[in-house]
Amino acid sequence: MSSSVHRHRPVEVAVGEGGSRRWWALVLLAFAQFMLIVDITVVQVALPSIGEDLGLQRAALTWVVTTYTLVFGGLMILGGRLADLLGARRTLLTGLVVFTAASLAAGMAGDAVVLIAGRAGQGVGAALMSPAALSILTTTFHGRDRTRALGVWAAIGGAGAAIGVLLSGLLTAGPGWQWVFFVNLPIGVVVLALIPWLVRADEPRDARRTLDAPGAVLVTAATAALIYGLVHAGDAGWSSTGTIAAISGALIGYGAFVVVESKVAMPLMKPQTLARRPVVSGAVLMVVATGLLLGLFFLTSLYLQHVLHYSALRTGLLFLPVAVAITVGAQLGAHLIGRVGGRLVAAGGFALVAVGAGLLTQISPGEGVGTAVLPGFVLAALGVGPVFVTATTTTLANVPSAESGVASGVVNTFHELGGSIGVAVVSTIAAASLSVAPVADISGFTDAYLASAIAAGVSAAVALALVPAGKPAPVAGHGHGHH
Repeated sequence: MSSSVHRHRPVEVAVGEGGSRRWWALVLLAFAQFMLIVDITVVQVALPSIGEDLGLQRAALTWVVTTYTLVFGGLMILGGRLADLLGARRTLLTGLVVFTAASLAAGMAGDAVVLIAGRAGQGVGAALMSPAALSILTTTFHGRDRTRALGVWAAIGGAGAAIGVLLSGLLTAGPGWQWVFFVNLPIGVVVLALIPWLVRADEPRDARRTLDAPGAVLVTAATAALIYGLVHAGDAGWSSTGTIAAISGALIGYGAFVVVESKVAMPLMKPQTLARRPVVSGAVLMVVATGLLLGLFFLTSLYLQHVLHYSALRTGLLFLPVAVAITVGAQLGAHLIGRVGGRLVAAGGFALVAVGAGLLTQISPGEGVGTAVLPGFVLAALGVGPVFVTATTTTLANVPSAESGVASGVVNTFHELGGSIGVAVVSTIAAASLSVAPVADISGFTDAYLASAIAAGVSAAVALALVPAGKPAPVAGHGHGHH
C-alpha cells in the first residue's frame, strides 16, 4: 500500500502472537478498510437525490464523486510516511477521527461547499487510515497467517464495491441520501473504541526527513487543477481561459512535483522507481481501468435515474450484478495470469471493456434495461477485474523487493486518481445530457460511452506493448480497490 508497509517496526497486538485478539484486530481493520472502499462508490446512486435536494449542477455533482478519490489518492503515500514517523496505530486513529467527523459534516451539508469539503475531509482521513491499517496487519501477522490475513484484506475491495452501490440505493430510498455518510459514524465509533484495546502503539521513529509534504501537496493540487480544467471544459469549452489556465497549471504542478521528487532526501515517489517499466505499466493500467469503471458507474447511475426515472433502490439493485462481475473478473484474471501472462490478460480485459462500452452506445429510453444497459455494463465490469489484478501482480513481481512498498503505493495512488479523472472526463463529454432539467437528448450519454469504448480499445493495444512479458511470480493480493 505504501512504502511504510515493509519498513515498519513491529506493531504488537495487546496479547501474545498466538492469541485470538489479533484476529479480532483483523476484523476491525477490515471494517475500517471496508468503510473507505464503500465510500468510493456509495455516492453514485445517491447523486440525483443529492443534486435535487441541494440544487447542484453537473460540475458540483462531479466534485462530490471526485474530491474523495482525489484527496485519498493524492495523500496516500504521505499517510504511509506519517505511519512511519508517528506510529501506525496513532496515524490510524487520527485518520479514523478525521474520516468520521468529515462523514458527519457531509451528511449534515446544506450546500455544495460543505458537502465537497466533507468529502475532502473523508479523503484526508482515508489517506491516513488505509496505509496505517495495512502496516499494522503486515507486522502483526507472520508466515501462513499473514497470507490468510492478506487474503481477507484483498477480498474487501470487491465486496466494498458491490455493497457500496447497493447500500447507496437502500439508504437513499429509505432514510435519505444523508445516511450514505451517517452510516460511517457507528462503525467509526466502534473501531475507535476497540483499536486501542487490541493494538498497542509502536515506537515512533525519529525520521522527520521521511516526510515529503511538498510532494504530496503538489501532486494533489496538480490533479485537482487537471480535474477542474476537465469539468470546466464541459461548461465553457476547451478554448476558454479557465480551462486552459487550469490544465496549464496542472502541467506546471506535475513538472514541479518531478523537480521536488528529484531533490528531496526521501521522496514520495522516487524518479528511478517511477521510470521502471513495470511501475509505469501498473500505473497506466490502474489509472485507465479505474477511470473507465467509475466513469461508467457515474454515467449509468444518472442515466437510469434521470432518463429512465428509476428509483435509487432499483438502481442500486441493478448495479449488484455489475459489482459481482468485477469480482468474478478479478478471480478469473488471477487464475489466467499464471497460465498466459499479464500482457494477454490485461489486453483481453480492456477488449471486453471496449465491447461492453460499445454495446452501451446503443441505449435507448424505449428499450428495457435488461437488453439495452445490463449486458454491456456487466461485460465492461467483467473486463475491468482482470486489469486490476494484472496492474498489481505484474508490477510487484517485476520490481526489486526493496522497492515493492513504494511501487505498491504508486499503483494504489493511481487507482484513486484514475477514478477522479475518469469521472471528470465522462462528465465533460456527457455535459449536455447531465443537466438537472428533464433530459430529452441522450446523445451526451452515448458520446461518453463511445469515448469509453475507444479508450478501452486503445488501452488494449497499449497493454500489449507495455505490460512486461512472461508469467509473473505469485504475489499476495494488495488490499485496495475493486478487486
